[in-house]
Amino acid sequence: MKSNKMDKSITVSVERKVKHPIYGKFVKKTTSFHAHDEKNECTVGDVVRIMESRPLSKTKRWRLVEVVEKAK
Repeated sequence: MKSNKMDKSITVSVERKVKHPIYGKFVKKTTSFHAHDEKNECTVGDVVRIMESRPLSKTKRWRLVEVVEKAK
């Protein structure tokens, strides 16, 4: 998880490795999602599971399912 500065909302950063079409090197691509956190239970650095849902606001289309691993 990247940010929890909003009320009942979190920003989740998803990182994936994609092979470059020409050079063949693996490149990290990052995507950010705004997710709904009803109980404000997340902190920065947590590993979380999110799922798609109906639009909850202008940018929020995901919601928190569970906190897989708490930040150390």
